[in-house]
Amino acid sequence: MKKTKLSKLVALMLVVVLAFTACSSKSNNKKNETPSTEGTNDSTTTDDTEKEDTATGTKLKIAMVTDVGGINDQSFNQGAWEGLQRAETELGVEVTYLESQTEADYVSNVETLVDQGQDLIVACGFLMADTIKEAAEAYPDQKFAIIDDSTNSDLPNVSCLMFKQNEASYLVGVVAAMMSETNKVGFVLGMSTPVMNQFGYGYVAGVLDTNKDATVEQYNANAFNDAAAGKAATNQMFTNGADVVFHAAGGTGNGVIEAAKEQGKYAIGVDIDQNYLAPENVITSAMKRCDNAIYKIVEKMTKGEDIKGIQTFGLDNDGVDIAPTDTLLPDDV
Repeated sequence: MKKTKLSKLVALMLVVVLAFTACSSKSNNKKNETPSTEGTNDSTTTDDTEKEDTATGTKLKIAMVTDVGGINDQSFNQGAWEGLQRAETELGVEVTYLESQTEADYVSNVETLVDQGQDLIVACGFLMADTIKEAAEAYPDQKFAIIDDSTNSDLPNVSCLMFKQNEASYLVGVVAAMMSETNKVGFVLGMSTPVMNQFGYGYVAGVLDTNKDATVEQYNANAFNDAAAGKAATNQMFTNGADVVFHAAGGTGNGVIEAAKEQGKYAIGVDIDQNYLAPENVITSAMKRCDNAIYKIVEKMTKGEDIKGIQTFGLDNDGVDIAPTDTLLPDDV
């Protein structure tokens, strides 16, 4: 009889323990459940979170590889980087760059940016054409853009940014011809290629259309980062009687401007407004608006528009221009 009572007592205690455990478990589960949004404003918080996630998911990452002139070349690369910085501020994209000290750095820099998962990789200059071709074929899902190269325009993941640099060069040729007192002007080229020669064609045409008696001395430095060569060539042109020299030579052109400053002559800059380098000597610049071109390409991407193929920029769409600084130019010029 005692055994029966004991058995009943144990069984009763077991039931109580199981019941308590079940209640406790149900209570804990309620604590972990998402609160109901019925009749409350909690749904607003959920929507905001989704918007933040969407924004984060669509925020584009854009990176640039410079040519050997570097990010502070006061010319081509600098202008391109300024365009990306403006896109970062106004379009909300993330931007970065890698500098190339030599041409051997092109491949490794592009590979590094591919590994980082950049949405768009911008190559500054036609010297990277082969590198972009190989990378675009190896990584078909990666988007690329390259400045001054149209040979890769058939690749579905490459955007080729081309400029009518002959148009801006023509305008500064007119300026050079009107400002020259000796009927002799000069031109320093960074490298002779179909793209770069357009600077020369436009400049010479502008000079000769304005003054048929003028002559144009020309020098090909075959380098975009040799300021010493640019300076030596320009000094020789000044010695020969030239009094205005235009350069399309990247960092090499810094030597052109330095020579003009030292000799008290006139220089014409390129790519960006270079008057600030020598305010009393740089009378104007043939601006190649890499900043506008890159900004527009990024803007298209943010809108989901296609950017592949050749994108051409000229006077008609703010792709090239003549510098706004004109304090050294008479009103008629």
